[in-house]
Amino acid sequence: MTVTTADMMRMSQAELDELYRNSLPGTIPDGDSQGTAIIAPGASFSNGLSSLIKSIAWRGKVFHREQQYLLNKITPFQIHLIKAQIYMGDSWVSDGQSIILDYSKTSFVAQQIRDEIREVAPCLYLGNAYWGKTRLLNFILEF
Repeated sequence: MTVTTADMMRMSQAELDELYRNSLPGTIPDGDSQGTAIIAPGASFSNGLSSLIKSIAWRGKVFHREQQYLLNKITPFQIHLIKAQIYMGDSWVSDGQSIILDYSKTSFVAQQIRDEIREVAPCLYLGNAYWGKTRLLNFILEF
């Protein structure tokens, strides 16, 4: 069974973690993605918060695989800002490798942020965002 964005938006944190643990990293993506933040997974207000974030703040990421970096799409105008390095590394959620999105050396404003993603379905990635070692939220990237 292939999981969709709508499926993940209905999942609890435990279900998202299980999906993540059971997925492989996949190939480091390349190109433009549409992003969806998952705030308070499983809560009745989660979809509303995700829509609000998408409408005013974060729209996704643009990956430049060959150059090993990405830029976030910020604001309704989808301005490409906030750079991260991309590489394979150890997951903080489960055993094994994940695709790491590391802002520590590329962004003053986001230097404490570290994301990791795994491909949960073709062209669909589930991510975990951290501030230091504290997980802030999950997110979805669709290519």
